[in-house]
Amino acid sequence: MPLEHRRKIKIILSKVGLDGHDRGAKVVAHLLREAGMEVVYLGMYQTPEGIVRAALEEDADVIGISYLSGEHLVYTPLIVEEMKKHELKDVLLIAGGVIPPEDIPVLKEMGVHQVFVAGTLTHEIVRYIEENVRYIP
Repeated sequence: MPLEHRRKIKIILSKVGLDGHDRGAKVVAHLLREAGMEVVYLGMYQTPEGIVRAALEEDADVIGISYLSGEHLVYTPLIVEEMKKHELKDVLLIAGGVIPPEDIPVLKEMGVHQVFVAGTLTHEIVRYIEENVRYIP
């Protein structure tokens, strides 16, 4: 289907837990919008249940979680479990932010499709999403 007849890729972008630093997430949200995607930024202090509920309500193609405070190994399995509970098999789960390199394989084993560390160029994120998102009618 020609690109002009497809709907925009919809992304739920959020912070989870008590991480109160969201400058990076806001910058990524802006850059993804500039790339033609629809971004629903939920903000800080979200719960795994609330993030997945928003993805369901918005019929999102991607859930993006931004981490800074080191809670990625705590909250990611809770988000994955919520996604499984609601059968969100076709929704990409991506994570980004300050994540130690040694934790990336652990996050992928948990069910994260891709991890983008701080400093990743925007076009790499956009390309990954465009190449891996489910078909957009």
